[in-house]
Amino acid sequence: MGHILNRDLYVPSIDAWIDPSVPRPRAVITHGHADHARSGHGAVLATPKTIEIMKVRYGVDCADTFQGLDFGEKLTINDAVVSLYPAGHILGSAQVLIEAQGQRAVVTGDYKRLPDRTAEAFEPVACDLMVTEATFGLPVFQHPKPQSEIARLLKSVQDQPERCHLVGSYALGKAQRVIALLRDAGWDKPIYLHGAMIRLCELYEQLGVPLGNLIPATGTTKAEMAGQIVIAPPSAIRDKWSRRFPDPVVCQASGWMSVKQRARQALVELPLIISDHCDWGELNQSIHDSGASTIWVTHGREDALVYWCKKQGLEAEPLALPGLDDDGGEGGE
Repeated sequence: MGHILNRDLYVPSIDAWIDPSVPRPRAVITHGHADHARSGHGAVLATPKTIEIMKVRYGVDCADTFQGLDFGEKLTINDAVVSLYPAGHILGSAQVLIEAQGQRAVVTGDYKRLPDRTAEAFEPVACDLMVTEATFGLPVFQHPKPQSEIARLLKSVQDQPERCHLVGSYALGKAQRVIALLRDAGWDKPIYLHGAMIRLCELYEQLGVPLGNLIPATGTTKAEMAGQIVIAPPSAIRDKWSRRFPDPVVCQASGWMSVKQRARQALVELPLIISDHCDWGELNQSIHDSGASTIWVTHGREDALVYWCKKQGLEAEPLALPGLDDDGGEGGE
């Protein structure tokens, strides 16, 4: 039996691509990270929040037309039905369900299962074919609770009040999550932001995610920044931008920080293992929860997860999709 979805995530029945890496006439976008959401498409279908994020990042005319689809709402196109379900990765992030020819195919996009008040909670979706990411698709990846990582950060701030803590975080998703985790742990001082964070934090606030008192990190004196927390892109922390701060403690919030060699290479003094993706056990759980008999694995460590699926008696294969970034500037980590 043929699938209702091609291996390049093209859906023939609706003549559209899911997260295409090049401009297409019609695209369904799972979330706002640059390795999934690009400018230049004709028509874009996505959640209303993803559309707002795309407009802030790429400009209001980054696609010819936008159509918002709320979670759980069904949209019939030709002989297919498209619906979106929360992926839990970042604000507005969605899994795409295609129903056609008596089949159900789900493309997860990036997803996580841990609670996070800056993203809608992940919902398992029953399907026949599941296309899952595998950014952390190795048994060695077992993410700790993010609250315990934030506690380590706050202890370091308490123990070294004369130093400034710079936390490397992606501008979209990770930065807002780290801020919310700090607030929920009782840090009510101002949090200082690199300029790249400001517009997206404002957008999160507009979309109903309170983040507390945020201040641009520029324009403060070195003395004022002792004992403070600054959120900045990882690249800025390794740049001359960071020299304005007193004896900074370089931190980075990423699932990759569990790999000590990566932390060392990035000159990170305090690695914070805070991942916006599923770890190995959560990937296994999600595949079970879907009830799917066929699994396509993309985005990272495909081979181990394909092998695991086959041991469970499932059909499974890796998908090498162009332009998906498992490791660098925009994967969300």
